[in-house]
Amino acid sequence: MTPQENSNPLKTLPRNVWAATATSFLTDVSSEMLLTLLPLFLANVLGTPTALIGLIEGIAETTSSLLKLASGWLSDRLSSRKWLAVAGYGISAVSKPFLYFASTWGGVLLVRFADRVGKGIRTSPRDALIADSIQPEHRGLAFGLHRAGDTAGAVLGLTLALIVVLATQAESVALTRETFQTLVIVSTIPALLAVAVLIGYARDVRSEKKTSALRLSLAGFNSDFKYFLLVIAVFTLGNSADAFLVLRAQERGLSVVGITAMLITFNLVYAVLSGPLGAWSDKVGRRRLIVGGWLAYGLIYLGFAGANTGWQIWLVYALYGIYYAAVEGTAKAFVADLVPSEKRGTAYGLYNAVVGLMALPASLLAGILWQVFGPAAPFLSGAILALIAVVMLQMRSLNASPAHSA
Repeated sequence: MTPQENSNPLKTLPRNVWAATATSFLTDVSSEMLLTLLPLFLANVLGTPTALIGLIEGIAETTSSLLKLASGWLSDRLSSRKWLAVAGYGISAVSKPFLYFASTWGGVLLVRFADRVGKGIRTSPRDALIADSIQPEHRGLAFGLHRAGDTAGAVLGLTLALIVVLATQAESVALTRETFQTLVIVSTIPALLAVAVLIGYARDVRSEKKTSALRLSLAGFNSDFKYFLLVIAVFTLGNSADAFLVLRAQERGLSVVGITAMLITFNLVYAVLSGPLGAWSDKVGRRRLIVGGWLAYGLIYLGFAGANTGWQIWLVYALYGIYYAAVEGTAKAFVADLVPSEKRGTAYGLYNAVVGLMALPASLLAGILWQVFGPAAPFLSGAILALIAVVMLQMRSLNASPAHSA
């Protein structure tokens, strides 16, 4: 590598990283156009009770979490990442257009279930494909770039959704069926393009070693990786669904348009900073950046608890993007540092499953705290659990493959 190439590591990133980033960008353009407004479609158009909306989301996310575990393990057994990822993206792309015909909450549940099956199948093999394709000293940059692309897609998707809403319906608080059906049609295009990009540009990276594991379990992983999963579980218990942040924004006075603009602001911050902060983890160490991100998270959640106005929530939500940019990609790079290449699919499956499955009790706890002690309580709890996770991560020195884990 020449000094000039080293000064711009983006030029050294392999095609798989760019292909996965472009695929995630296009998929998020499609998903954010629909999923952000899907609860409004259920409530405003189909008259679905709030409890059933929660049930739909709970089934969808739990399904996704369990399949992330299974698909990661399967990608290790097959020593193949690409085609499992293609299958997952393909299932999601094919299922979403059926929302155009949905006339009952049961129909929405079936489509949502299929979409999350696709997400569950693709996520862990895709993460392993990125990790397999990049040198350890550039893992943070690769995962940071991927998160930036994913989040940039969310920004564009939310913006397009806002444009479609303003263009297709009068100044009405409720979402109309016609508007939602228009969004379904428009969102199909980037979803199909995402699958085409992954098929055309990604290449499988075969592991030099074959895993001998026959069971889907933690067996065979070192104690450092297991401890990291434990710490992640503790932190995630205080990281409830961001729906509570939206409810908090509404409770503090933000309108639907204001909330949408707030989400766009958050995703812009997230997208702009993910790449630089991911690259920074290659230099200062993954653990240091995760600790810093979790400390920032604790302060931000204290901000959510103490905010008195809608604009204050908007400001704190923008800062929330800094936490995501610092931690989301870095944590996935850290997983690759802690495990051998032939077991990365299973490792990402376990990591994603822990995050996904802990989200259910986290949101349940947040809902109970909100109802019993008031809207500020779940955010205070989240800040406390983040601090506990920081202490736990600092208590033990985790041995990672590169020297960037300190």
